[in-house]
Amino acid sequence: MTEIRNNWTKEEISAIYHSPLLDLIYRAATVHRENKDYAEVQISSLLSIKTGGCPEDCAYCPQAARYHTDVEVQALMSVEQVTDAAQKAKAAGASRLCMGAAWREVRDNRDFDRVIDMVKAVNSMDMEVCCTLGMLTESQAQRLADAGLYAYNHNLDTSEDDYKRIITTRTYDERLKTIENVRKAKLTVCSGGIIGLGETVEDRIAMLKTLSNMPKHPESVPINALVPVKGTPLADQPRVPVWDMVRMIATARIIMPKTVVRLSAGRTEMSMTDQALCFMAGANSIFAGDKLLTTPNPAFSEDMQMFEILGLKPREAFKNGRPVVTQQEALHVE
Repeated sequence: MTEIRNNWTKEEISAIYHSPLLDLIYRAATVHRENKDYAEVQISSLLSIKTGGCPEDCAYCPQAARYHTDVEVQALMSVEQVTDAAQKAKAAGASRLCMGAAWREVRDNRDFDRVIDMVKAVNSMDMEVCCTLGMLTESQAQRLADAGLYAYNHNLDTSEDDYKRIITTRTYDERLKTIENVRKAKLTVCSGGIIGLGETVEDRIAMLKTLSNMPKHPESVPINALVPVKGTPLADQPRVPVWDMVRMIATARIIMPKTVVRLSAGRTEMSMTDQALCFMAGANSIFAGDKLLTTPNPAFSEDMQMFEILGLKPREAFKNGRPVVTQQEALHVE
């Protein structure tokens, strides 16, 4: 069985990333088969529970208030709207609902109280619940854990050196601190990044080094290809070649053998053959449904057809056990 390491060097990761492509895919596929049921793919559905109007300046994001994009600002959804969306996603094969709010950080107010109720409601439907709400304090992370949250997503986006070029409204250390707070609450961590931002290969390798050298590897690492959106500073970025996605996924799989590696944004531009290479290279999770927050995504029916052709099967919810939560989880949902 592959050794789990948290002391990868930049040179070691670089050597893996730059190895001949077919050798890289073969090595990653071998690691994948040793550590996972390689035919099993975790399906998540991503729901924007509060859209647009964000005060941050993430250069890739159409939800930033300062950019002129076609995204309409929408207030926080009701608990009923979220449970309806969760039921549809579950019926279509999703085992996890990821709820995203365009906030800089969580504030202790009525909106957060409502998110807590959403978490309780979806958790009671036997679905894993993930949230991505921006920066989080230790006590807020604990509240989410008490409500039955399974995972918290907080992406690094890129390397520490490249980060200031992409975002100036919060620091890399603040991102790492939020992940640390999530860990303290015994939640699972979902953290990855985006390629195609104009970063160098060295930036990609540095980001993978940060992720793989955390005290505990993130349980989920999404690898996103930038979807350029008109009105954002990165609107004119060229599309990422599929080979770059394959290299990132394969490298992540080799250095984080037990982690769920998600083939995330950018799938609409990929053929089934492209995606098959990503699955072969170690991807074992996707976002399904026609939208990823505000950008297009393949329909559930297309994905199920692909699964049938490739011999893949959806992973069940809570395969690694339910989170240990306090009695507060059972509290009545308003």
